[in-house]
Amino acid sequence: MRRRAGLALAFLVGVLVATQARVNGELGDRLGSAVLAALVSFAGGLALLCAAVVSVPSLRKRMSAVRGAVRDHSLPRWQLAGGLCGAGLVTCQGLTVASLGVAAFTVAVVGGQVLGSLWVDRSGLAPSGATPITVTRLLGAGIAVAAVAVAGVGEWRTDEGSLWMAVLAAIAGGSLAWQQAVNGRVGTVGGPIVAAWVNFAAGTAALVLVTGVVVALRGVPGDWPSTPWLYLGGALGVVLIAAGVLAVRWIGVLLLGLASVAGQLVGAVALDAVTPTGAGLSATAVVACVLTVFAVALAARSR
Repeated sequence: MRRRAGLALAFLVGVLVATQARVNGELGDRLGSAVLAALVSFAGGLALLCAAVVSVPSLRKRMSAVRGAVRDHSLPRWQLAGGLCGAGLVTCQGLTVASLGVAAFTVAVVGGQVLGSLWVDRSGLAPSGATPITVTRLLGAGIAVAAVAVAGVGEWRTDEGSLWMAVLAAIAGGSLAWQQAVNGRVGTVGGPIVAAWVNFAAGTAALVLVTGVVVALRGVPGDWPSTPWLYLGGALGVVLIAAGVLAVRWIGVLLLGLASVAGQLVGAVALDAVTPTGAGLSATAVVACVLTVFAVALAARSR
């Protein structure tokens, strides 16, 4: 039951990631800065979590438990830095997407995430413990990467000197696996909400520095959009981080990553069907959804 619940939560994480990407992408487009949009999202999520921690006594006790675990070294300080990976991914996106294209960037990130997940699970960093690398898990991982590549058919763009950018995107994707593992470690001590607070605090601090550089170079946007739903990225982020913290305990990092990729593709297809943007819904995206669901089912067979 925990395995099924974990897979369902991981799939939900992916759907929320796709929804958050649509929200933050639209906000970034209107502001003219993806990094500034990410800061707004992180800061909004952190504000919600701060209000929750201040208002709920049990959350304050869990926060104290995390501080105590850090003091007695049962929870190393470096495991509190998971949010830096999210900030790094957003910054990497701003640096590489223009040259790589969205399709190549996504494949590089997912490829890095899958490889990182295999290593993290094998090393036992996640709270679910060490998981061996099996043939079925490797096949599932490979099919998931292929599915994302299929989803980007017709959108590939390669420019001179883009190889290092693809490597950078893959490293950013690999860091997501590490983020999910350490967030899970914090969650075992403080619970999912406190783990989400730690994640958002670290990410917001990093994005403040990056945004400071961007604003110094480009200035502050003059007009901020008044559409309320553009500022919901933080709330979506709180839910998906908390759900990921729970899921990683039960299914490990690889299955969390694969199921969330499936959720992202299915969520993206649903959004394109309901509220189309750009080219709209494509047959390759539907094929990619079927492939990723098959990849999750295959990898989940290996215990």
